[in-house]
Amino acid sequence: MTSIVIPAHNEGRVIGRLLDALLADTSSSGPDIVVVCNGCTDDTARVAGARGDRVRVVEIPIPSKHTALRVGDEHARGFPRLYVDADVVVGSADVRALAGALDRDPGLLAAAPGRDIPLAGCAWPVRAYYRVWQLLPAVREGLFGRGVIAVTEEGHRRIAALPPLMADDLAASLAFGPGERRVVEAARVVVRPPRTWADLIRRKVRAATSSAEFERFQATGEPAGPARPADGPSAGRADGRAGGQDAPAAPSARTGTADLRALLRARPTLVPEVAVFAAAALAARRGARRAIREQDFSTWLRDESSRQG
Repeated sequence: MTSIVIPAHNEGRVIGRLLDALLADTSSSGPDIVVVCNGCTDDTARVAGARGDRVRVVEIPIPSKHTALRVGDEHARGFPRLYVDADVVVGSADVRALAGALDRDPGLLAAAPGRDIPLAGCAWPVRAYYRVWQLLPAVREGLFGRGVIAVTEEGHRRIAALPPLMADDLAASLAFGPGERRVVEAARVVVRPPRTWADLIRRKVRAATSSAEFERFQATGEPAGPARPADGPSAGRADGRAGGQDAPAAPSARTGTADLRALLRARPTLVPEVAVFAAAALAARRGARRAIREQDFSTWLRDESSRQG
């Protein structure tokens, strides 16, 4: 049986649309769905519980996605197993496509759906940013930034060994080699972007901060920060090798100037959009400096505009 684990912290406004999409197909036995409400102060548990017996709701007092994922694992019943963010939308047919891809290929350990980002209603700079972002090779090929990852039992063992990291989806993606992971374009997920420039920068500051923590983990094998919970064994670097001076270069999804130059050579009309992208990246790095300096990798800068409507 396919299991779906949904960690949810104050997602009462949006979790209903995800659950309705997952429950829409009643022609066959549906997946096992576990919603872990972590530290919620809104009606997330009530909204999820109203969807009936096919959704099991677990409540924990700690507002921690990592803890919620581990608690979800304790309640989930089968594999393949999907981890799904509460603010995206993925349907039952997409779940079957991901599970089918994993079942058919014994060498495949992890999969994620193709990404749809509805940009209507977003400010022009936000649309410009995402036009560039979606064209980057690492973004197209990686499993991160989709809000959905499906794993086999073996794949689950690999990501379960990772310590708590803010960039959990990036770490999970890079835990698998190119032949072990796949984007299944036949499956689709709707990821709603921020609507305003300010909310985009908040999201990018969080990404820059979490990337710094992840890169430290790759180099040392230990999560950063003075107060990280030790609720999971460290697997060393995300590619399964211990860090250190003599270790091979770790896999990375960071965008460099060479990536942007290559994009401009292929699509010279994107000069304005690339300028916006670069401005967002610089603003995010400036905004993340204090958190990185203070080793604050627990403050979650949440974008609320993508949760409206």
